[in-house]
Amino acid sequence: MVEKITNNDMSKALNAKVAVVDFSATWCGPCQMLAPLLEELSQELTDVKFFNADTDENTELAIRNGISNIPALLLLKDGQVVDRHIGFAPKQQLKDWINK
Repeated sequence: MVEKITNNDMSKALNAKVAVVDFSATWCGPCQMLAPLLEELSQELTDVKFFNADTDENTELAIRNGISNIPALLLLKDGQVVDRHIGFAPKQQLKDWINK
């Protein structure tokens, strides 16, 4: 399950051992294509927590994380951003990125 981030509060993602945070927007076509892939990955990679932050609703959070293009994925390990991925990618490429 991909959990929604609200009120610019990313604390659950920061407290997870491994987390993927998807910064997106409802008007973004590639974001809408990416969402179902992340939902599938959340079912397959049970040791990874998945989150979604709508940049229109969480503008402050997007600014704090330097998000200027969407979709943007942040990979967090023990509360630290260890990698970023910008744009759409196929499911296997995303899975490989998370597992590296």
